[in-house]
Parts: sequence; structure tokens; C-alpha cells
Amino acid sequence: MYFTTEFDTFAIDAATCDELWRTTLDYERAGPLRVNRGAAYLDGRLFRGLQDGRLIALDAGTGEMLWEVQIGITEKGETIPAAPIAWDGKVFVGNAGGDNYGVKGRVYAFEAETGDPVWETFLVPKEQNVGTLTLVDAPISNDATDGYASAGDPTTWDVPEGEPITGGASWTTYTLDPAANDGRGLLYVPTANPAPDFVSSLREGGNLMTNSITVLDAQDGGYVRHHLMVPEDFHDWDASAAPAVVTTADGTRTVIAAAKDGNMHVFEDVAPTKAGGISETDGVRTAAPGGGEAAPGVPSNKRFTRAITTILNADAPLGPDGTYFCPGTTAGVLWNGPAYHAGTNMAYVNSVDRCTTVSIQDPENVVSLSLGQAWTGVGGEIDGEEHTYGVNDAPEDSKGWLNAIDADTGEVKWVWQAPTPMLAAVTPTEGGIVLTGDLNGTLYAFDAVNGGQLATYSVGGPIGGGVITYAVEDRQLIAVASGMNSPIWPWKGGPARITVLGLPQ
Repeated sequence: MYFTTEFDTFAIDAATCDELWRTTLDYERAGPLRVNRGAAYLDGRLFRGLQDGRLIALDAGTGEMLWEVQIGITEKGETIPAAPIAWDGKVFVGNAGGDNYGVKGRVYAFEAETGDPVWETFLVPKEQNVGTLTLVDAPISNDATDGYASAGDPTTWDVPEGEPITGGASWTTYTLDPAANDGRGLLYVPTANPAPDFVSSLREGGNLMTNSITVLDAQDGGYVRHHLMVPEDFHDWDASAAPAVVTTADGTRTVIAAAKDGNMHVFEDVAPTKAGGISETDGVRTAAPGGGEAAPGVPSNKRFTRAITTILNADAPLGPDGTYFCPGTTAGVLWNGPAYHAGTNMAYVNSVDRCTTVSIQDPENVVSLSLGQAWTGVGGEIDGEEHTYGVNDAPEDSKGWLNAIDADTGEVKWVWQAPTPMLAAVTPTEGGIVLTGDLNGTLYAFDAVNGGQLATYSVGGPIGGGVITYAVEDRQLIAVASGMNSPIWPWKGGPARITVLGLPQ
């Protein structure tokens, strides 16, 4: 078993938990967040990103460094926190930092054996750039928005002259369908918010491909289609978790995704019929489990939209006096996305119920910043502290939800209210159990059909990462990552650890 922290990569015996090797890298991070979201394995190599913008390959047997490549532009604060995808002799990953002035989201493929670049794809338009575009000299360089422009609309970005199109980073992992596209494979890339985050008047339009699931050809990075979740975003509502790409019970090839807007977005995996993915047909409208408003689904290929946390003041304009809205900038669905169970035909997804107050600057004061400076549009101090992304609800006023939803109809089958925000992975098993955890360090097991709580176990630290199940010599085990430390989540962290559980032999 392999796992990562900001500076360390570990290999342990998955049966005994004995440490096999540990590689520690000392470097200076390019951004403020101390995070890594995991590694990928292929053909005896382990691949991971670093917070100084590098992608590295390690020998999976010894931990020895095999190669490294610089992707992120450190002067702009670009980092590589996402867990890569490795397949067909290639490694796929992208850059974070899209809230920073001048950063453009990009996806890359590299040769797994050598680290040589194969292709790069920009998730927002290359034009109107300020500063260096990229450090990588890829033989194939794409602009995903060209696929949109060819559908009949030349641009979805209207920015002031001299200001850079910014945003659309991919700071979380992707989903790969290796059999799709005649065996060429498809990458489903969650694309983050546009910037400045809260001042949309400086970037009028749909701002593609931000806040979408952007589908790329895995062999050359070419644009195939996109599934737009949050058009014209002004709340920092990224698509921040990998989608589930499945064939549901009624035979429809379906993309099940969720975003920080507090909705689960379910699409038929085809291109929308109108350029940009907007139609006049609403999807399902429903109140969130915590009450409040719900947003409609609008793309023509959308099957339904389902609110999965409190949604409030979603359309209220932001101004200098402060606007309170839900979900807030650290809410909705973060880090770990929906999971699908073919036996129940349900999608299971955690969500965060927490709201934010944002006060924005005059747009005239939000332009012409230094490259890499946080570009949100929020200014000033509150109680002597900077609040670049607004002021969040206190921890005691925050909670979470675990939602079970029919993947064909959008019907809510059951909902469980959690005592803390829910950030951990959700893992349904063939045996009819759903596993997840909370920020109090409690691992839960639920009945997949009716949501009945079957068991709990304390692992001693906040659970914000993976929850997996696997077998060793016919014995089923459960592994949980805990000890999350994050400046945006004021829950007591502690040392990172892996806890492995199993029934007595």
C-alpha cells in the first residue's frame, strides 16, 4: 500500500502494516496549502505531485527517485496537489493555483518511463495572457476552448484589455474510462473556478471550461465535450472532485458529478445539443436536506440536478457590505466526489453544510495585480485578519450530509445528517455497506439500501481522505487515512496515519 503526505511518500505491507520504505523530500512550497492528494502506480513506478510544482516518479519497490519534471510556475504559486492518473504508458495530471492572478488551468500527459511530455491542454483560452504560459515544451499543445468555439461561439470570456484570462485549474484527480473512444481512453477532468473569484464583471460570459467536467482524448489531449455545472460562477464554486462515469440501471452512460455549489449534477455522457451546453430545460428542483433554495439543471444533456446541502442566496449579488450565501467557499462537495453502487443503482455523496459572508472590492481596484497574487476580489481585514475567501460560519454552526440518490431519477433514497462537515471518500461495497468518515475521526458503516447505521469506529483524527477496502489472502480489510490538518478546517488534526481494520480471523 502506498500513501503520501506533503513531503513524504510511504510504502507499507498491506497485510501487516510494516513499513517497507519512506522517501522524504525537502522543498519550499509555492503556495500556502500543505497538501497532497495521493499517488498513482504503473509498471513498477509510483507518481505524485509536489507543492513546488513538480511531478515525480519513484521506484515502487525502493522509493528511489527516477525522474522529475517541473510543471507549475512557482512565481505564480502553481502547485501539483492532485493524485495523478497512470495508464497506457502515460501519466496524467494538472496544475493548481487558478485563484492566482495570471494562472491558467492545464492538463498534461507525460511518458511514464521517462517523464518526457506527450501533450498539454489548456482548460481556459491561451490568449490575453500575462507572463509565461508554461514551463513544459509539449509536442502537442491544445486549447480545450477551441472545441467550444468551433461549435459556433468565439469566446465565453469578456475581460478588460491587458488583464489575463485566469482560472480553470485542475487541483483534484481525474476519472479515466480506458475503454471509451475506441480504446483511446477518455479523461474526465474536474475544472475549477474562474478568477477573480467573486467579481464576475471582470470576466463576463460562461467562462469555459471552468466549473465543468471537461472530457479529453487521453492519447492527444484533444477536446471531446464538456459537462457544465456552474456557469458564470461568482461564489468560488469549483468542480473539485472526480466524477463517477457509469452505465446506470436504465442503460444510460452517465456522468455523476458534484461541485461546491451544493448540487449533484447528473449528465448523459454526450455533447449538449446547444453550443456551450445551455438549454431552456430545467432539471429536477428540490430543497436541500438542510432547507433553502435549489438551483435548476440547465444543460440539454443533464438528466437531473439534486441539491445535497443547504443552498441560500445563490443568486444574491455580492457587494461591499457583505453577502451571506450557502454553500460557502469551503462547502458543497469538496475533495471526494460521488460513488456509484450498481446493485442499488444509487449514487452516494458527502457534502459540507457551511456558509460564508463575502464583501467585494470596487472592480476598479481588482485589476493589474502582480503575477501569482491571490485574485478573488475580496479586500480588507476583519478583526485584524485577511479573509481572501470571505468569513465562514463557525465550526459549531457547520455540519455535513451523506446523501443516497437514485442515479436514474434523482429521487433521494435516504439522507444522514453528520455532526461535522463531510470531506472523506464514500466507498460502497458489493456486500451492501457504505463506508465513510467525519472530522471527529469516526469511521461509519451504513446499510447501502436504507441508510441504517451498522457500525462506528474511532481512528483518532479527522478523516478527510481515502477510505478503501481490499483483500489479502481472502481476508477483507478496510484502510482509512486520517489526521487531516488544514487551515480552512479548524478541527484538531494530529499526525497523519493509516488505520487498517478487519474482522477477527
